[in-house]
Amino acid sequence: MHSPLPSPPPRALVLGSTSRYRRELLERLRIPFEVAAPDVDETPLPGELPQDLALRLSLAKARAVATRFPQAIVIGSDQVADLHGEPLGKPGNHANAVAQLRRMRGHTVVFQTALSVVCLETGFAQSALAPVQVLFRDLSDAEIEAYLRAEQPYDCAGSAKSEGLGISLLDSIYSDDPTALIGLPLIRTCQLLRAAGVVLL
Repeated sequence: MHSPLPSPPPRALVLGSTSRYRRELLERLRIPFEVAAPDVDETPLPGELPQDLALRLSLAKARAVATRFPQAIVIGSDQVADLHGEPLGKPGNHANAVAQLRRMRGHTVVFQTALSVVCLETGFAQSALAPVQVLFRDLSDAEIEAYLRAEQPYDCAGSAKSEGLGISLLDSIYSDDPTALIGLPLIRTCQLLRAAGVVLL
């Protein structure tokens, strides 16, 4: 009798993001992965809706990294804060963050968090969107200033970290994928990784 052929080794997993928030979230799944910078132009197209921008960029990031790791399964993700259909990016500095939070106070902002999983060798490519509705309190200028001085969330879309002191800025969060707001929707990540052939358990 012939012995069964050994199963092929699992494909490498690559997170196409330099975000420490996404890296820390993916580590919760306890599977080994590498990290690679996607190097993608994140400029919105004219008239592009926030959810379309997030989906386009997540797929572009995954594909950009997959060209360097064609045998690997690559995760790309992007988040765009959506204020009544207008995309809000990462503030980058204190003045921009103050302006963003002043515009968002008292409003519901949808954080459009998109995810793509790509493997060039198998031809696998799927994307998913995890929108999170966030209602900001009617913040005073003093509260905005105190928060930004304390947490300095200038690398976060929407100028707030819900996993930190930023939770004090909010009245409510509605989501069906609770880690999406931090930057990587893990329920959808698990779904797409399973579809791509990754064994999680």
